[in-house]
Amino acid sequence: MGANFLMDFQSAGLALGAVLFPAAAKGGFSSVAIDSRKVRQDALFIALEGLETDGHRYLEEAFKAGASAAMVTKAGMEKAGYNREETPKGAVLIEVSDTLRGLQNLAAAYLDRFPRLLRVGITGSSGKTTTKEIAAGMIGTAKQVVINEGNLNSETGLPVAAFGVRDHHEVGIFEAGMNRRGEIAELAAVLKPDIALITNIGTAHIGLLGGREHIAREKKALFSRFTGKETALIPEDDPFRDYLAREVKGRVVFYGKRSLEASGVTLRDRGLAGTEFDWEGVPAVFGLPGEYNARNAVAAAAIAKSAGVGSGAIRAGLEAAKSLFGRGEIFTGRTTVLRDCYNANPDSMSQALAFCDNLEWKGRRVYILGQMLELGEYSRAAHCETGELLASSRADCILLYGKEMEAAARLLQGKGIACFYTDKMDALKKQAARTVRAGDMVLLKGSRGCALEELTQTVLLQEDN
Repeated sequence: MGANFLMDFQSAGLALGAVLFPAAAKGGFSSVAIDSRKVRQDALFIALEGLETDGHRYLEEAFKAGASAAMVTKAGMEKAGYNREETPKGAVLIEVSDTLRGLQNLAAAYLDRFPRLLRVGITGSSGKTTTKEIAAGMIGTAKQVVINEGNLNSETGLPVAAFGVRDHHEVGIFEAGMNRRGEIAELAAVLKPDIALITNIGTAHIGLLGGREHIAREKKALFSRFTGKETALIPEDDPFRDYLAREVKGRVVFYGKRSLEASGVTLRDRGLAGTEFDWEGVPAVFGLPGEYNARNAVAAAAIAKSAGVGSGAIRAGLEAAKSLFGRGEIFTGRTTVLRDCYNANPDSMSQALAFCDNLEWKGRRVYILGQMLELGEYSRAAHCETGELLASSRADCILLYGKEMEAAARLLQGKGIACFYTDKMDALKKQAARTVRAGDMVLLKGSRGCALEELTQTVLLQEDN
């Protein structure tokens, strides 16, 4: 067996209770892929069965690309017309009853091979990725850290990311996302976190779960694998804090601005320049703007402290933090653009509007808002609420985009407040080009599906009107 293999076939089969073909297969796999186009030499290809496609249809392509093994189901192979006898010589089929569960169980077994790894889990309605990145920056100045890259936080993304752990890693920080009931519990079973943090209980995915109390129940499942020695980090000002802390088998720590200030750390808002932390008498400027980003920094600091990292490392992490794509990015040119369009829900929309309203700004405020997705039956009411916020905002110009945002446009028009509305990107670009002028501050805020980043150059490099 090659020295670079993550796991040998026999160990994988034993961990999964799987059937191997051939039964006495030798060797192992050095990476894991769920997309046949991303298979590398000696990879394990997981043939996932989705709504639109089935990985079993791509077994031949995976083996041609160099896969040494494929995790399959008998039913999936039959449906795809794949004969196990067609498996290339030297390659292995790992047959399980469910490939998604197989992937998750194998990832859990793989992580169990690293008993010294401090495992950190992060979930919440918003701020997960930013908190993870800031925490990794803080802890990474003192310890070897591994994270799930980007937004790989799903039922498949986190397990695949788990295979990135190596012997030299001391801390693993993984965010856990949710698109259905039970998903956080499944990810908790994979990660079994030593430290688990909830950023907040908001309205993201409310259309899928039907109420914030249901969201709180799902998010709390991150603590479900606690045995008594773990730490739960819970936001001190969240309306669900007491529910989240109830009957947790482990240490509960409430974190937040008040607790931090009580320990001698002070925060000062610096507008677009971010937040200045005075940490034990030494200033550190955290460059991501807005109170919501400051809360993410406070959450990250709570993780770092629980991981045993000192104040110097925390300050260094604050200073080094950079905006991620679509999350509180600031662009300056003839105009100033706040691009916060990676995701949107009623909570984050309200926060973005409040931040822009409260900025000291000599020029005009132009708010370009895209629709909020995944709100289900709550969508119309949520967009009307956004309309009410806009009606009382300090916006000089309002541009609204997307079919769901029509409700906000109608509310504003009913109040006699001028706004532009369209569900066509080309029309939005043309109107933005006509509207924005030098000296404006422009907010781009909407769900990822709106792709409002396409407007960046239009509103940043706009010629004088």
